[in-house]
Amino acid sequence: MSDKIDISRALKAAITTGKVEFGVDQTEKAIKTGKAQMIILSRNCPSETLTGGVNVKVHVFEGNNMELGALCGKPFSVSALAVIDKGTSNILTL
Repeated sequence: MSDKIDISRALKAAITTGKVEFGVDQTEKAIKTGKAQMIILSRNCPSETLTGGVNVKVHVFEGNNMELGALCGKPFSVSALAVIDKGTSNILTL
């Protein structure tokens, strides 16, 4: 269970102090342009592009897109997000 607290804290730190792109399209674009250091996908992420063979670190969040959105403090569901700049977070150690 402590795993969830860590990802929650790390995500919040990355969002507030770094740069994070939300959404499947934005995440795919960040990978194509080489900006993404890591991507986080919800368990029910619909993108086949992101779930297979990307050359960045991938973390699959245990919850669904609604839970991931809530964790990010967003009023919408988030299926995928790309960490462009981790800021002060330790998110890249996930």
